[in-house]
Amino acid sequence: MTTGMTTARPGKRAATGSLTGLALGDALGFPTEFNDVPSILATCGPWREMELPQRAFVSDDTQMTLSVGRALATAMSRGYLAPKRLERPLREEFVEWFLSPDNNRAPGRTCLTACELLKAEGRDWRDASRIDSKGCGANMRVAPVGLVPGLSPEQRSGAAQSQAAFTHGHPTALAASDLTAHAVRLLADGADPAGLVGRLRSYAFEHRTRYDHTWLGDLWTRAQDPTPEHFAARGWDECLEILGRLEHAVRTASPELDPCLATGAGWTAEEALATGLLCFLQFPDEPVTALRRAACSSGDSDSIACLTGAFAGAWLGAGAWPAAWAERIEYRTDLSALGVLWDA
Repeated sequence: MTTGMTTARPGKRAATGSLTGLALGDALGFPTEFNDVPSILATCGPWREMELPQRAFVSDDTQMTLSVGRALATAMSRGYLAPKRLERPLREEFVEWFLSPDNNRAPGRTCLTACELLKAEGRDWRDASRIDSKGCGANMRVAPVGLVPGLSPEQRSGAAQSQAAFTHGHPTALAASDLTAHAVRLLADGADPAGLVGRLRSYAFEHRTRYDHTWLGDLWTRAQDPTPEHFAARGWDECLEILGRLEHAVRTASPELDPCLATGAGWTAEEALATGLLCFLQFPDEPVTALRRAACSSGDSDSIACLTGAFAGAWLGAGAWPAAWAERIEYRTDLSALGVLWDA
């Protein structure tokens, strides 16, 4: 049995660790998605002993994470990261994913609908965005924005919200994606997990009425809000509410219970962020145990577990993961290529 104990921070290679953890969580949670906890336990045995399937297939979560990562790498190879420089490669990567025969992993309806609309040359991406959707598809793929080095805070925030908005235009999807990327960056930089929720709440308060016209343009006009500031605040307020629940859950929730009972099932972006973080924060130095807890949950298990893995890998680095697991993960070569690029 693979144990859950490890500590691996010196020379950690945060990008490789985070991307590997994301894919491992995805592969561990993919078979358990749509099942309740008793059903998962009946199939897999005790949750602390869950094993990665021998054929470690991932879902659309990892596929779309790679799409975002490749788009960022392409954009930054051409110079300073700016909205127009990211727009074309991101659009091309999303359309390529949509058309791929490997896009058969139960992808979300919002991503499918928006990406089909993005196929039309000349269509403004804001017209493809699903303005009422705040599904976790917005932020299950955003980790690369937190991992790519050399971005200013404004670039990181703008890119995180923009990649979400290409498909999920709801302000909560944008805010949750921004927070997810910020959390990954903080952990990669060595922030103490014990203070992470407080730092995220401060970040949310600071950004509460900030709407980035440079990255989002007139996206807000597709909603019914009277001003862009009102639009932004709706999203940040929902995230602040879930971060308050998360702060309470970190102190009080038993790790033996389904984490979705404390912070939500993860189908929406803000709940996926909170529940993924809860699993990580319950076991900050036991990454495999954290993944197992996330995968043995009653909600969107693969998305929750992939975010848990992204956080744990950013904090602990590439050495966090058992070699026997990391070596058989699907798309290992693609994940490694991005990790090596950004860890360098």
